[in-house]
Amino acid sequence: MTGNPALNQTTFTDYAPAAGSGVMTVQGTVNKTAILLLLVIGAASYTWSLYFSGNGEALMPWTFGGAIGGFIIGLVTTFKKPWSPVTAPLYAICEGLFIGGLSSIMEARFPGIVLEAVMLTFGTLAALLAAYKTGLIVASDKFKRGLIAATGGICLVYLATMILGFFHVSVPFIYGSGVISIGFSIVVVIIAALNLVIDFDFIEQGAQYGVPKYLEWYAGFGLLVTLVWLYLEILRLLSKLNRRD
Repeated sequence: MTGNPALNQTTFTDYAPAAGSGVMTVQGTVNKTAILLLLVIGAASYTWSLYFSGNGEALMPWTFGGAIGGFIIGLVTTFKKPWSPVTAPLYAICEGLFIGGLSSIMEARFPGIVLEAVMLTFGTLAALLAAYKTGLIVASDKFKRGLIAATGGICLVYLATMILGFFHVSVPFIYGSGVISIGFSIVVVIIAALNLVIDFDFIEQGAQYGVPKYLEWYAGFGLLVTLVWLYLEILRLLSKLNRRD
């Protein structure tokens, strides 16, 4: 089981082992993930350049379109895993458009914040991967259950604040820059980061089961979902810290 909705206990076990060379491997998943990250960067560069070239009017449609498109394609990918060789790259492009647009706005307000968020995101990825490979952090059943509960709780909090927002009710401890708000963001960043450990574990399980090779794209998609979440939460945390200066 995993806190990441794109990767759960039945993701790999529902598929009969594939024969021959067409099986999922860890290296193959790494390669697919790298391709998805390049697509994110490429798409993000486009919306980023729109903002800083003074074409701000064209930015919002691409940014909101990327957010909505990424959400829809993400759901399709989750329920239609065999489509992932096509839908995972489309998801990466949509998320890139959204991230690039949002990041450009944040960078204009807080110069240097995007580089800090990117470095912290990939630094966290490297640290958690090292901790997982050395056995410092073990993806035990107890660890997974606790992480699922924590991730689900965060989703419910965000959903509740979204609903309250429709009634013009704000939640300061999420969107403010006070001590409680910053503490909440730190907790969310930690939980998002720990989801990476679960993702690593299930990628290894998929390779061990010898499932069909197209699931490399799906596993890469699942890892990208966590990385996007982690980056956005780190960006949110840094913006709160900058507002306190």
